[in-house]
Amino acid sequence: MTTLVLDNGAYNAKIGYSHENVSVIPNCQFRSKTARLKTFTANQIDEIKDPSGLFYILPFQKGYLVNWDVQRQVWDYLFGKEMYQVDFLDTNIIITEPYFNFTSIQESMNEILFEEYQFQAVLRVNAGALSAHRYFRDNPSELCCIIVDSGYSFTHIVPYCRSKKKKEAIIRINVGGKLLTNHLKEIISYRQLHVMDETHVINQVKEDVCYVSQDFYRDMDIAKLKGEENTVMIDYVLPDFSTIKKGFCKPREEMVLSGKYKSGEQILRLANERFAVPEILFHPSDIGIQEMGIPEAIVYSIQNLPEEMQPHFFKNIVLTGGNTLFPGFRDRVYSEVRCLTPTDYDVSVVLPENPITYAWEGGKLISENDDFEDMVVTREDYEENGHSICEEKFDI
Repeated sequence: MTTLVLDNGAYNAKIGYSHENVSVIPNCQFRSKTARLKTFTANQIDEIKDPSGLFYILPFQKGYLVNWDVQRQVWDYLFGKEMYQVDFLDTNIIITEPYFNFTSIQESMNEILFEEYQFQAVLRVNAGALSAHRYFRDNPSELCCIIVDSGYSFTHIVPYCRSKKKKEAIIRINVGGKLLTNHLKEIISYRQLHVMDETHVINQVKEDVCYVSQDFYRDMDIAKLKGEENTVMIDYVLPDFSTIKKGFCKPREEMVLSGKYKSGEQILRLANERFAVPEILFHPSDIGIQEMGIPEAIVYSIQNLPEEMQPHFFKNIVLTGGNTLFPGFRDRVYSEVRCLTPTDYDVSVVLPENPITYAWEGGKLISENDDFEDMVVTREDYEENGHSICEEKFDI
């Protein structure tokens, strides 16, 4: 029996057989404005000649899987002959779903996986549980950890103790990568260039230039300075998709500080946007979202737990998800949690080598466990008992 591990995120699907490596593939479909009629699925985005004005069709809305037609087409493509050539009669699947997923979505997923694709066995699990499994495997002496999963739709903070999640202390912050990209689009459109249709390009800008400030007000002051002294300001060359396929930052020595560039490149000049956008993760109230920032939420979550467990969580804070890749993210989370925590507690914040595929690697480890067979629901179980057996077996 082979096992396919699919960490089905709202932005990227992390997929691979448990004995192979992982691929990170966009979990959506695209239409380009030039070839309006043709739909591109998942990693066919690389075939689009002119990805400006890309139109995204997403299976997820607000973090939950609502558009099954799109999701089916993405899965058909991933499981099909072009990608993983899945032999369903000989394959188990480990698939992730969000916390507090709706029963109707879970039932649709059961039906599609068992009845349409006919997988032999299914394990449906939260991505955080896989991350926690991976962390406990790497740190066998620890019993507790708190997973901070900051993804596309929102950020979840979930304490795990002996691989069981502590439901009463789960916190969701409605800030994720999608909101940051959209906010950056709005700021740039308001200040210099109309880019509201350029989600793809601006997402790339965000990944290339944004960072988390360690001292917001100091960086704000630097961003106001003129000329050379302004070390925050950066010029970003936008792609034109003929000669420049992908945008990039102008090297410092090539920047023209006053006046125009001679070459015909389209330039975005970014200053405080670089750190003001990721700042929303730490202070959602900056843009009117009345919620806690990540460090505050971590501390709040841990304080909801029994007192004797708290020190164990403070020294095992694990960051996963794409937003944790902003430079300075880990240091800022550490310094803020440290300030909010009693001095006699140790604080340790771990940023794995690849926070995006961390959960997938946890799934790979689970599939190699001896008790894996007891965790899954087999097709016979499902055909006999229907959805109820899934509800019993999966700790969701």
